[in-house]
Amino acid sequence: MKILYQDPYLVVAVKPVGVLSEDDPHAACMPALLREHYRSSGEKDFIATVHRLDRVVGGVMVFSRRKDITGKLTAAVAAHEITKEYLAVLRGVPEKDRDTLTDLLFRDAAHNKSYVVQRMRKGVREATLDYTALETVDGLTLVKVRLHTGRTHQIRVQFSHRRLPLLGDIRYGSKAPCSTALWSYHLAFTHPVTGKQVDVTCPPPAAYPWDLFGADKR
Repeated sequence: MKILYQDPYLVVAVKPVGVLSEDDPHAACMPALLREHYRSSGEKDFIATVHRLDRVVGGVMVFSRRKDITGKLTAAVAAHEITKEYLAVLRGVPEKDRDTLTDLLFRDAAHNKSYVVQRMRKGVREATLDYTALETVDGLTLVKVRLHTGRTHQIRVQFSHRRLPLLGDIRYGSKAPCSTALWSYHLAFTHPVTGKQVDVTCPPPAAYPWDLFGADKR
């Protein structure tokens, strides 16, 4: 378990690809892994998920370690007071080196998939992100993404809609010998108790496709 920051109120840890963000009695999940970690060292083992990453996505997450802190962190997430930045590898090259993407997304819960639609209706929510292209190698582009909203599969579907699917993202149109190339690399927020800034970064693994790009770009 890789822990980047911890105190009696919260913990920031790295979620491996393939591990669930939320409690699940039938699969490997971050809350259970963190509880086991704290039990093994004789510490209180309360853990609550306050935001999520898709199963196929790895990287930095924050979890509550106290019941009275859970609501505060959840509210901060809902109010977009937590800076969340990602790295992604696109199959293709964006027309612009940097841009803001805004779409209307509809989530098909029955099939666990989201779609860009053209008009507002029940179940449709606006989604906005900023991206900056960092480097292009052999038709693959490394981008830095900052989310302004947190919709299901948002980064994946917004880029796929522009014919720039994330490498390895089979659900949204890209096949490759790797898992979906999306990594939560930076979180920053004001601590709900101390008022101090918590700012953590974790680069993606030094493996394909991340190792195609210069370390200074990751």
